[in-house]
Amino acid sequence: MVDKIFYFITVPMVYLAFAWCVVGILWKVIGILRLPKQTHTLKIFPEKPAAGLRATLEAFTMPSVRRHQPVLWFFLGVFHLGILGLILSHLDLLPQINIMPAESKHMLGNGAIGVAVTVSVLYFLLRRFRTPVREISVPADYLILFLLFLIFITGDTISWANSWNPDGFMLTKQDFGLYLNSLAHFTFANPRDLLSGSHYVVIVIHVLLANLLLLALPFSKIMHTFFAVPLNRLRRV
Repeated sequence: MVDKIFYFITVPMVYLAFAWCVVGILWKVIGILRLPKQTHTLKIFPEKPAAGLRATLEAFTMPSVRRHQPVLWFFLGVFHLGILGLILSHLDLLPQINIMPAESKHMLGNGAIGVAVTVSVLYFLLRRFRTPVREISVPADYLILFLLFLIFITGDTISWANSWNPDGFMLTKQDFGLYLNSLAHFTFANPRDLLSGSHYVVIVIHVLLANLLLLALPFSKIMHTFFAVPLNRLRRV
């Protein structure tokens, strides 16, 4: 029974969560695009050349946050760079992609990226309990941050505890690659046959938390990611 639950979490639920997330995001975007057109401009900045490029740069560099809340700006920068690093490191697990040497047992960053995003999310979460941020926070904000924190903690556990094992690597980059490759090719192989050892339970928990995040993402404030550049563009035109 437990093996069937673990299989559902690590294979079918992954596909369902991704499909739900994509459909949810598209639904939100289409809903916003279908709203009545603004009768007035949202422009709040002086018009400048190359507004599109400027809007894109400002969306990623967040100059207003840097001026008014430099500590928050620092952790936002670490978090966003860390997320990019995590995306690359997980893609690197696939046998077809070798950012790190193919024979390397380590993921990209050797665990440092995971620690960076974990500390950043912990800061964001603790910040939510302080005034004035507490007054404008809703339960969904805490839920998303707590999910992210648990995802990163379990990822750190897999990465660090695995490499620090006195008997050497229990699970290598190549082992994780077999699992991701099976998902990418829709083989529906049982991950239990690809990933052995006591770390398997932690991997299942890690995947379950990631699935829950994907299910919640379309209804969270993280959706601002998809509108940061367009909104900055509107403020300049």
